[in-house]
Amino acid sequence: MNTAPVIGIHDLAVATGSRVLDLADLAYATGVEPAKFHKGLGQDQMSVPAPDEDIVTMGAAAAAPILERHGTAGIRTVLFATETGVDQSKAAGVFVHRLLGLPSSCRVVELKQACYGGTAALQMAMGIVARDPRERVLIITSDVARYGIDTAAEPTQGAGAVAMLVAADPDLLEIPGPTGVWTADIDDFWRPNDSDVAMVEGKLSIDAYLDAFTGAWDDYRAQGGVDVGEIDRFCHHQPFTRMAEKAHRRLAEHTGVDLPLETFLPSTFYNRRIGNSYTASLFFALAAVLDADDDLAGARVGLFSYGSGAVGEFFTGIVRPGYREVMRRERTEQMLDARVPVSVADYRALHRGVPRDTTNDITVDAVSAGPFHFAGIVGRARRYTRD
Repeated sequence: MNTAPVIGIHDLAVATGSRVLDLADLAYATGVEPAKFHKGLGQDQMSVPAPDEDIVTMGAAAAAPILERHGTAGIRTVLFATETGVDQSKAAGVFVHRLLGLPSSCRVVELKQACYGGTAALQMAMGIVARDPRERVLIITSDVARYGIDTAAEPTQGAGAVAMLVAADPDLLEIPGPTGVWTADIDDFWRPNDSDVAMVEGKLSIDAYLDAFTGAWDDYRAQGGVDVGEIDRFCHHQPFTRMAEKAHRRLAEHTGVDLPLETFLPSTFYNRRIGNSYTASLFFALAAVLDADDDLAGARVGLFSYGSGAVGEFFTGIVRPGYREVMRRERTEQMLDARVPVSVADYRALHRGVPRDTTNDITVDAVSAGPFHFAGIVGRARRYTRD
């Protein structure tokens, strides 16, 4: 009798912008009490890309260690999830495909549905591997969260990427069925084609997020999902970490079960220092949970993904034995500590300096320490280099 293969996340790695702004500095510069950011939003720092960094360079930097550990054999699909795409036609993953030296026998697709796109990529990857367990799928989630200067959302900005390798018999996280989904047409957050910053209806977005969470949870249970008491740790999408805390409290109220904050707080460790990374946010939370001190082998982790507009999904993963054999915490903390601090004036100059006009050729110098660089625009096409 044939049995379905166990499928899930085989490896995971992260990257972020090479600059960092301390939110206390932003608070003082804007006449706000720092506690409003540190406690009210649950954010301490904001990753900022250098001029030669974008979703492509961060995505390649996140994926490179995975390929160093596992090679390219069996990777016939790359799914690049982002809501800050660099081209309206060409997938950002095609640039990464060349930078990483992936084989030509590979499909590359970009996925978009606000911050939910990474979870859509994960579900698609699971289906591809279920069809042929010999295949492995490389997922890249990469985004730069940008809002207008002096807006309420400005301190929640950030930048980062998480890459994942999905395979049969995974080393990190088995992802069993079922899953719960929820969708409604809501104008809570969007970015028109003629704008390089997002439009946000703050209160509406919070309400939509919470409605999506309970709706996805109810569907998860209706599809046969486990009781909330059987879930050991929780990861929620984090536009700011206090938003995820609100979601955790809402789930406790909705289910009538006490859910200690200790089952959720480890997931905020990286996001507090990076800021919002849209499609990558949920998977930074997962990385933080897997990097925490507790031995979670065999534990069940609940994951809630939300993308404004709006789509929500709840699913769980079971931590695999031996998941700690490749320790990622030291590398990630070194990466975060190595970011170059910038002043508020420098950050705002970087914010304003992102190229918007492609009609003129430009050259961008390699100023970041990473191996991948946005080199400029030639003939209205983007150019990237690798050291």
